[in-house]
Amino acid sequence: MNQPLAYVNPQAKVAANVVIEPFVSIDKNVIIEEGTWIGPNVTIMEGARIGKNCKIFPGAVISAVPQDLKFAGEETIVKIGNNVTIREFVTINRGTKASYETVVGDNCLLMAYVHIAHDCVIGNNVILGNSSALAGHIFIDDWAILGGVVAVHQFVHVGAHTMVGGGSLVRKDIPPFTKAAREPISYVGVNSIGLRRRGFSAERITQIQDIYRIIYLKGYNVSQAVEYIEADIPATPERDEILSFISNSSRGIMKGYAKVREKQSDKT
Repeated sequence: MNQPLAYVNPQAKVAANVVIEPFVSIDKNVIIEEGTWIGPNVTIMEGARIGKNCKIFPGAVISAVPQDLKFAGEETIVKIGNNVTIREFVTINRGTKASYETVVGDNCLLMAYVHIAHDCVIGNNVILGNSSALAGHIFIDDWAILGGVVAVHQFVHVGAHTMVGGGSLVRKDIPPFTKAAREPISYVGVNSIGLRRRGFSAERITQIQDIYRIIYLKGYNVSQAVEYIEADIPATPERDEILSFISNSSRGIMKGYAKVREKQSDKT
């Protein structure tokens, strides 16, 4: 830790075995736990809480003030879990008085140039591809993967075990266990490969596929599909997670690809 070419504010709490490379700047009101590596030219600003065994690569800026004109200097933080890899030039902004924190869970990979805005909550084991950008107040649940150059609208909710294709513009909520792509963002299937890798049985995956066929391929609107699922699909944790996600969606869930094509053809 005794790196003469780095600046560490005396009020920062940095564990003894944290490695700090040259030209790092660490502000006051910062906590960094054991085993973390801080690469050259990293800037860690006031309010950062960084867990154990993280790796922060050159040029990253952690806990800068929000890019929100309503921010009035209130005391807020960024919370980063354990075993998080933050690649080059990632930016993670502090929260605002809306929630007072921006959160990144454990075991996440944030690839180069990712931006996470104020009041976002990122779950565990999430991967954000290069140059992905999250606006404020976004929730991304565990095991979600966003491809490179994905842009996510504020207040969007991305469900667990989802895969969002590179270059997507995400304006609607993405229900759990799905794959999303195209423009506008659309349902393109169940993330069955990811689910198998994480130990989901064939029976559980088949039930998830059956549920999304009802939602997206049978011609029902969302309310009709939910009624059908509640009546005809046996209750399981996955079924209930999907139904809960839909009922709590404030922006509405993404459409099916067929419905998107119908709307586009109506315009031409």
